[in-house]
Amino acid sequence: MTDFYTEALNTFAALFDEAKASAEFEPNAMTVATADAQGRPSARTVLLKAFDARGFVFYTHLDSHKGRELKVNPHAALLFLWRSLREAGIQVRIEGRVEEVDAAEADAYFASRPRMSQIGAWASLQSHTLGSREEFDARVASAEASFAGRDVPRPEGWSGLRVVPERIEFWYGAQFRLHERWCYEVDAEGQWSKRQLYP
Repeated sequence: MTDFYTEALNTFAALFDEAKASAEFEPNAMTVATADAQGRPSARTVLLKAFDARGFVFYTHLDSHKGRELKVNPHAALLFLWRSLREAGIQVRIEGRVEEVDAAEADAYFASRPRMSQIGAWASLQSHTLGSREEFDARVASAEASFAGRDVPRPEGWSGLRVVPERIEFWYGAQFRLHERWCYEVDAEGQWSKRQLYP
C-alpha cells in the first residue's frame, strides 16, 4: 500500500530543493492564512524554518495578530509560490491544524538567529500600535544594553508554530491554464489518499 503522506513530503522536499537552486529570491517564503473566531480571514508572508513528518514550522510572537488568531482558531493554510519553476510556476498549498513547537526546539532555533534579530524579538511588540519609529529604536537600544556581554535568551511568548498537514496540493502551472493538480488528504481515521484535480 502506498504511503501517500511520505510521497507528498518527498515531493515537497524535491520541489523545495529545486526552488532553492533556482532564481527564486526567497524560496522558503510562504503565505500563512489564518482566521479569527468569527471566521474572518487574514494573510501574511513568513519564512518556513523547518519541515519534517511532524509538519511545517514558522516563528512569531504568540501575541501577534496571527498568534492571537491561531490561539482561538488553531488552523492555518500555507501557500508557496515558485514562479520561476518549470513551464509556468509551481504552487504548493498546505492546510492543517496548528500546534506550538516544544520549548527546546524554539530555544535551539532562537539561539541560531543573528544577534540583532534576537534583540529585535525583545524590542518588538509585534502587531501592536507603535507611536513612532523613535520609540521602537529606543526599545532596540534598551534591549541591546540589557543583554550587553551575554547571550540573548528567547523571550517568553516568542515561539514556533507547526502546521500539521491535513491536505497538501501540488499545482504545476501550464500554458493556457491547462495546469496539473494533485491533492493529498487525510481522513478521520488517519489514512492519506491522493487524487488529481481539474485545473
